[in-house]
Order: sequence, then C-alpha cells, then structure tokens
Amino acid sequence: MSPHQNPLLSGDFRIPFHAIGAEHVEPGIREALDGAQAAIDALASAPAPPTWDNTLARLEEITEELGRVLAPAGHLVAVAETPELREAYNSVLADITAFWSRLPLHAALWERVKSYAASEEGMSLQGIEARHLDTTLREFRRAGADLPDEEKKRLEALRVELAQLQQQFSEHVLDATAEYELLVTEEERLTGVPGAPLRRYRSKAEERGKEGWLLTLDYPSVEPILKYCEDRALREEIHRAYTTRCTSGEFDNTGLVARILALRHELATLLGYDSFPDYQLEDRMAKSGEKAISFESDMVARTRPYWARDVAELKGFAHSLELDELAPWDVAFLMEKLRKTRYDIDDEAMRPYFPLDQVLAGLFEIVRKTFGFRVEERDIGEVWHPDVGYYEIFDEEGTRVGAFYTDWFPRKEKRQGAWMNNFITGGPTAEGFDPHLGVICGNFTPPDGEGPALLTHREVETTFHEFGHLLHHCTSRVPIPSRAGINVAWDWVELPSQLMENWAWEREALDLFARHHETGEPFPEELFARMIAARRFMGGWAQMRQLSFGTVDLALHTEMAPRLAGRVGRGDEADRKAGGEVSDFVTRRFADFVPSIRFLESSNIATFTHLFSGGYAAGYYSYLWSEVLDADVFTRFAAEGIFNPETGRAYVDSILSRGDSDDPEVLFREFMARDPDPTALLTRNLGTLDDVP
Repeated sequence: MSPHQNPLLSGDFRIPFHAIGAEHVEPGIREALDGAQAAIDALASAPAPPTWDNTLARLEEITEELGRVLAPAGHLVAVAETPELREAYNSVLADITAFWSRLPLHAALWERVKSYAASEEGMSLQGIEARHLDTTLREFRRAGADLPDEEKKRLEALRVELAQLQQQFSEHVLDATAEYELLVTEEERLTGVPGAPLRRYRSKAEERGKEGWLLTLDYPSVEPILKYCEDRALREEIHRAYTTRCTSGEFDNTGLVARILALRHELATLLGYDSFPDYQLEDRMAKSGEKAISFESDMVARTRPYWARDVAELKGFAHSLELDELAPWDVAFLMEKLRKTRYDIDDEAMRPYFPLDQVLAGLFEIVRKTFGFRVEERDIGEVWHPDVGYYEIFDEEGTRVGAFYTDWFPRKEKRQGAWMNNFITGGPTAEGFDPHLGVICGNFTPPDGEGPALLTHREVETTFHEFGHLLHHCTSRVPIPSRAGINVAWDWVELPSQLMENWAWEREALDLFARHHETGEPFPEELFARMIAARRFMGGWAQMRQLSFGTVDLALHTEMAPRLAGRVGRGDEADRKAGGEVSDFVTRRFADFVPSIRFLESSNIATFTHLFSGGYAAGYYSYLWSEVLDADVFTRFAAEGIFNPETGRAYVDSILSRGDSDDPEVLFREFMARDPDPTALLTRNLGTLDDVP
C-alpha cells in the first residue's frame, strides 16, 4: 500500500481520522518504522563531519516524523477500539517499542552524537541548543548506550516485554469494565438516584432489548449509584464489582502487576540505579525516590490531623443514620448527604448551570482575556466519531498557533478517564512557526434526550484541567519539538493544567458561562457562597487518599519490586502467586490510610492504570507536588487580578510557552521571584489547624 493510499501516512495537519481503518495500521506503522530506521542508519553512517543540522536536528526530524504516524494510531486504540484495530496495533507494538529501545543503543549513532558533543561547534552551543545536547547525551546514557552488547540486548527485550505487558494490563481493564452489566428490574432499588442517570440506565436497557435499568461499570454509571442510591446492598454490589475488576478470571491482572514491577526493577538495576524510582525521577524535579518519599511523608504528617477529623465526622454521621459500621460503599453516599445537609448543595443541582458548550465558551473567553489567545470552532468531517469537535487557536496577532480535537462522552470502545494528547509539535519555518495539534478527551455524562450535556462542577474543573495541558502544548515557542510544550519533567507537567482549575472557583470567571441552560439565570450568589464554603469539605480525606496512592506507588517500586527478582515470568501460576504477595503488601501499606480494616478489601491495584499502563509509575506523587506549585502560582493571579493580561503574559512568557527550555525551578522563580511554598495548597485544601478539634 503506497503512502497516498494509506491515510495514516498522509502527513496532513488535519489528520484524516475518518478514513483510517484497522487495515491501515499495521502496514502504515511498519512503513514508517522502516523509513525511520533507514534514515537513522544513514545519519549514523554519514561521511560528513557531524554538525547541529546534520546530526541533532536531523535526528529530531526523523523521530518527529515517525511520531506523526504513531500518535494517531495509538489514539484510535484509546477512543475507537475494535477487535480488528486492537489486533492490528498489537501486531506492531513490539516493533514500535523495539525501535525506541534500539535507537539510543545504536552504536554508530551514539558515537556520532558524542563526536558532535566534543566538536568545537558542540562545545560552543548556548541556550536551548546546549540544553538539548546535554539532555540528549543524558537520555542516551540513561537508555543504556554505554552498556556492553549482551546487556543492551537484555535491556531492549525488557522494554519490549514491558510495553506488551502494560498494553495487556490496559486491555484487561477495558474488557473487564465493558463485561459487567447489572439489570435492575425494581425501581425502588434506585431510590435517591437523580432523574438524568435513571434515564440513561433505562436507555441502556432498551438498547439491549431489556426491561428495567441497566447498570455498567463506566464511571458515569457507577458514580450516581455510590453517591445517591439509598439501597445500601446495591451500593455494595456495584462497589464490589468496580473495585474487584481484574482480580480473577479471564482479565486477571494480578500476575501482570508482579511481572511489571519485577521487570522495571531489573531495568533500573541494569542501568546502574538502586531502584526504579531513582531511575525514573533522576531527570524530574524530585531527582530521587528518597526525595519523593520524603515529600509524601511530610505531606502525610501535615494532612493526618485533618483526615482524622474527617474520619470521625463520617463515622459519627453514619452512626446518626443507624448504619452499623462505616463501609467503603457508604463513603461517597454519606459525604454527599452530609455536604447537602451542611451546605444545602449537591452536584446534580448545579448541572443546569453548566451546559458543556457554555462552559467551553466561557473557558475560551477566560483564555482570551487573561492570556491573549482566541479559540474558534471549525466544522470538519475528518473525525473518528460524530461527537468529536475541532478548534483552532490564534494569538493576539491573528496567527494560528495550534488546533485541537475534543471527544467528551463515554463509549464502550473508549478508555475511561480524561486526558490530553499531542499529535503534532510545530517548530520554526521560513514563514514563522508551524502550529501544534492536540486532543482533549473526557467521559462526561452525555446529553439527555434533546437537551445539552450538563456538567457537574467537578467536570467543569476537569475541562479546565485538560485545556491547561492543551494550552501548554499549543502555545509553545520552543524551536526543538522534544523540548517543547508538554515534553517536560513529569512533576512539572501538571502545573499548567492544575493552575487552570483555579478559574473554575472564581466568581468573575463563573459569570462568563455559569447560566441556567433553560432560563439564562446567572449562577445564584447564595449557591456560589455555599459552593465555596463546601470547597474544603472532607479535604483531609481527599488529600490523604491522593497521598495513599503516591506512597503505595513508591513503596511498590522500592520495597516490593526487588523481592520479585527472578520469581516471575515462569508461568501463569508463579506470576499469580507473586501477584498475591504484591496484593498482600499493598493491603498492609494501605492500612495507614483507611478508617478501618474493612476498607482494605478495596485496596485493589489490578485496575490502577496510572501505574501499570500509564505514565505515572513511581510518579503518582507528582499530582500533589504539582498542586503545591499551582496553588502557589495562582496566588500571584489572585493578588494582581485573575484576568490581568500583564500577569497572564508574564505566565505565558515565563512558563507556558517555555516547555523544557530551562529547569522547572528556574522557570518557577522567573515568574514567582522565589521558590515554591506549600502554604497556599494547605490553606486551599485543608484550611487552618484551628479547624481541627
């Protein structure tokens, strides 16, 4: 199949997603990989002396071109997966991983890069080019470029196997989630559940030709049951189904968890590190596993008094409702009931004020007023689903700096959660600067009948969060793609996204979009006051939950992983046994973060995609680390005006557009004129110690 026949290889900025089928994936990716490998070999063996243009810039060009083929294919697996597409992608997954693993192990290429670094031109580089050269040298070494040949082969095999295991883990979660269905035939069992989710449950049942209400395990289906359903037995049934996914049967992930942990540890030690966190965090702000563990421990100590207060309050409220003992499936229900009792507020009551299109329009206006970027929607046909939107971003001079797709609603063939990805990273040209291209995906509650999609306030925050990532990508002005946009230290990358969430809590910002979708009534002041008052409600519980994940993540990779060495990969039974030991370890480590032993039943990591198929392995701590940064940065906006264009421009110039052009600590100090201070986060999330009994 020639490039012009394969839409995956079109090279178009507006990717022809509508035309890409499973049959295009394997041949398209193989052709792109073969072309990239040939170009790498030619670069490595070029007779001309190495220069910036013919070595580092050329290497950047080759890998960027390959990424433009791989990214759309991987994206379709996440949002429009079919058995045929999964099979096609998996057939080349090992080759994709092998290419990236072999790249820094290419002896001739490594010699050429080192030769350039030692040349007069290489040693005289300044600014971003010098940083890129230093980073490239470090990345080659971290990838094993200096290892003996036999160890290089083992390293490559490890990376390929890890990629396959992580893909399998993700598929198991998707399949186990899609497999479960519970048909409720008695409406009284759903007492308390709001009308909109009830109608969706009914609609799902009708789609399957059944009478009743069909419950599934996608989160928009699970959440209303756990938060609102008065039937405790039904809450327990859904909670157990959700938290025991992938712990047994066809989609059992327990053995995979053990194998992934063991292989990560072997990879790290092969490269000369004591642990996987030490390897993973060396080029991040935390620098080492020890520092990340110290951060978690310090935040746990600061948070525990607030958590203890929240636990006592929940237990007391449960007792007042004559519940014999607080159970995991009671928590969301009791929190919602207590929040409504105390603040007369619930998420469903706020939905009418947050229609999705209005939220987006308000978000775009905030971005225009504060940062100077204009967003315009375009009607295009080259999309993977009719729900998909397409937008372009322009700067104050009217130059298109980027474009992006949106895909907001759940589908059976789409993975859960919300995320942002990049397809194309632009760069300098003779005419200026090529635009960037990205995508935002979510799993929000879809429109109910003829009405618009209505968001909870938490979903409004999620929308702002993902758009923060998108802005980081699309406003980048770093001339080297691998140093641009979101290609930054993992514990720095969440700052722009989490910072954007702050505007969703500001009255001036809400006034731009929070209006009743039927009457046009502005978001009521008394409702806003109650929402703000409730912001820190159960903040200790929520923050300790995040800390529990970060702590267990680091403990798994530093304490448990070394114990698995040589004990996995010897058959499914051995892997499952090792996986059982991992589960026992996790249960023991979670014991410090739960109100009673009963909660340890829910300590399942077999669906923890962040750690075992996403990018957060040994890095979950970075969520709270980034919250420290974003809360601190927003204090400047709060002091100078949340729409202040000068503050916004300073943020764009110092942080948002700068990518990885300098160390995060340097960029932070450039904007804030000091180092980070956790006080703002603790105040925002927890309040003051005076509030603790």
